[in-house]
Amino acid sequence: MKTSARVHDILRSGLIFTAISFVTSLGHMAFQIVIGRHLSQDQYGTANSAVSGFLPLLGLLPAVATFAVTHYIAQFSTTGDHDRLRGLLQGCRKFLFWLTLGGSVLVLIVIKPLSDFFHFGTGVMLVTLLCTLLGLWGSYVTALCQGLAWFKRLALIGFLTMALRFTFGYVVVLRAPVDQMEVYVVLATACGILANLVLLFWWRDLAMPGQPASPLNQSFFRYLIVSTAYVVGSFCFMQGDVLVAKKFFAGGDNGAYNLAKQLAVALPTSVAPLLQVLFTSRSGSRSGSVVAEQMKLLGIYVLALLFGAGMLYELRGFCVHLIWGHSSPEAEMMIGHLAVAMTFVGLLQALAQWSLASRWSKVAFLYGGLGVIYSAMLYFCGHSVDGLLLTMSLAAGAALAVLFGFWFYTMLRHRTPAPQS
Repeated sequence: MKTSARVHDILRSGLIFTAISFVTSLGHMAFQIVIGRHLSQDQYGTANSAVSGFLPLLGLLPAVATFAVTHYIAQFSTTGDHDRLRGLLQGCRKFLFWLTLGGSVLVLIVIKPLSDFFHFGTGVMLVTLLCTLLGLWGSYVTALCQGLAWFKRLALIGFLTMALRFTFGYVVVLRAPVDQMEVYVVLATACGILANLVLLFWWRDLAMPGQPASPLNQSFFRYLIVSTAYVVGSFCFMQGDVLVAKKFFAGGDNGAYNLAKQLAVALPTSVAPLLQVLFTSRSGSRSGSVVAEQMKLLGIYVLALLFGAGMLYELRGFCVHLIWGHSSPEAEMMIGHLAVAMTFVGLLQALAQWSLASRWSKVAFLYGGLGVIYSAMLYFCGHSVDGLLLTMSLAAGAALAVLFGFWFYTMLRHRTPAPQS
């Protein structure tokens, strides 16, 4: 592919992927409206804590592999080295298979003690286990699709996931026993993950002929370690607070917090597809006119994030009433604080993904370290709603200032002079 065509495709893919994903986000919000009006606050908090906090915790291992494999496949997908790409794709597919299998065994071992620690009941634990196992294999699909820059297909899978989740949730919520409703809500997420089976229609595209080339070399393992730092940091910034709230908050407070968090976390997640395209593009190319388009994509992401935060703050009362069917001053207050915190987190993720794709290991390690410190502060200072909200805003803002300073310094060091005309 010529450079000009590749540059144009970056923005086009990013905008199309984001537009479809935004519609998908609206579908997930419709799902929240359905369950929010049929569950008690305690059940609502438990169900969303399991899906938004417990499930990502159990899925950290495949998330690391997804970023590492995406980086490796993307290098050869964007440069046009088709022979190397075919062999590498087969090697990565084998690596991901065994990693996913090992991750499934690990989940079976740790889920019971973790469930007891965060006070999840047996029913929710078992359904979360099912979601995790399905999600592990779903990550296997995501890594291959993202590495090959199949963003339209990823958008389709995401949309089908939402449609299945909403349909199952709508039907089940109307018929499920009231005392077990939160279990069926989590089960709806498991049903949605089955959308990854659509990859079977494209399996021939993945079954490229050629000799498998193992990705397991020194460079790959180094990148795997750096990816671990990024994934752990992202979990701490995005989902760590949900588990802290589940650990320390009573049923009603946890429900209100999860409602506010569902709305606030939609800020970075709605525009996250832009980062996925940016990450794949920058993993393959970091020079020439492509960099200018990558910066534009980053700028669009920042503007969309800030605009969304302002809209959420202005419409927070309407959003709460839309989901629960009644007002909640407590949840509205939480949304104001969380909108600020999640804006900081979204900016942190953008800097971290840029650094990860650029192979700026020190910046990625700093991001992971800041995430661990952030979660530790939430755990020790977030035993009350006010304490958690204040700590989140201050700690996320401080982390952003530190990471941006280090990112900007690294950016200047790696800047190449413009070619002489």
